[in-house]
Amino acid sequence: MNFLLSKHHQLLQKEFSQFAQTYAAPLAAKIDAEECFPTVTMDKLIAEQLMLLSIPRCYNGRAEELLSSILLIEELAKHCAATSIIVSTQSLLVCLPILKYGSQEQKAQLFSAFSNGSLGAFALTEPQAGTDVLAIETTAEKKDDHYILNGQKKFITNAGIADIYLVFAQTAATPKKKLSVFLVPSDTVGLTVSEKVSKMGIRGSTTASLTFENCSIPQENLLGTFDHGYKIALETLNFGRIGVAAQALGIAEGAFDSTTVYVQQREQFGQPLANKQHIQFTLAELQAEIEAARLLVYQAATFPTTDDHFSEKASIAKLFASKTAMSVTTKCLQLHGGNGYLKDFPIERMMRDAKITEIYEGTSEVQKMIIAHQLFQDAADKMK
Repeated sequence: MNFLLSKHHQLLQKEFSQFAQTYAAPLAAKIDAEECFPTVTMDKLIAEQLMLLSIPRCYNGRAEELLSSILLIEELAKHCAATSIIVSTQSLLVCLPILKYGSQEQKAQLFSAFSNGSLGAFALTEPQAGTDVLAIETTAEKKDDHYILNGQKKFITNAGIADIYLVFAQTAATPKKKLSVFLVPSDTVGLTVSEKVSKMGIRGSTTASLTFENCSIPQENLLGTFDHGYKIALETLNFGRIGVAAQALGIAEGAFDSTTVYVQQREQFGQPLANKQHIQFTLAELQAEIEAARLLVYQAATFPTTDDHFSEKASIAKLFASKTAMSVTTKCLQLHGGNGYLKDFPIERMMRDAKITEIYEGTSEVQKMIIAHQLFQDAADKMK
């Protein structure tokens, strides 16, 4: 396997890096401190068609591969993790399932809206249903040519600013719990959005809860096949996990880059910190961790999605990259000494941002469950 990026992807990486440095980096501290949505950066992303990277040109996209979206998320996360997760949510959790399962009318309408600045949200998690997707209690009951939705969703990224929600609900009429996905406009009567929550990190990303009270959804707003929502959820989460892995990788790289500069400028005992062997060894170990994480993320992003091991590769990438992000940011903050604890330096924000990568799109423990399941499945297959 060739672990080097193609010339095309190298050029894209350079484009994304320049974009992130120009539009994301200058606003990162402000949107963190004020917990405000990165409107200026998002407008630029939309204008450059970067929110529709993996969408065909006939829908105003750029027809790129998954790896291209992953490179964009990584570059943005080096400077602003909040912006990167907004892009990851829109590109991977919203656009990809619509592209695969949406009708021609749904795709034409939604991708046109997205190209003009609309955003979507992936509404799966509930107060009592996180890791256990089938514990979802939101219901969709058929009534004539509509479905009536009732229930709650929690921890929804882009809630309150999204124009369309991909809502997962159980079908009340079936004896065995099954899920379906509905496209719910933000102005639907009976849909209310809570106040956004204040978070430890990624503070520029809006997170809130949703409540559905007898929301009437036209049957043409069903995404994909009725009762196949569980499959759509698991497939989509695989892409989301690679996106979070890319975010974690970018956070680690950003922390490492800023710390490398800091230790060369900061002097103690008459010489730069970079002259100290233990500083050099620490940075060498962190670079090795980052390189390993990068290879796992890129492998997952280019792995055949139809392969039985795709879920495993996505989970391995997320597990290792998120662990690397926490390791790198924690150790880099330590190398800053007291300065690392101040908001004057970006490292404390990066450390706060890193923690969520071990939690959302499935905790690290969930990723271990997925990896172990595949491990024993492979072992059983070898014994046949």
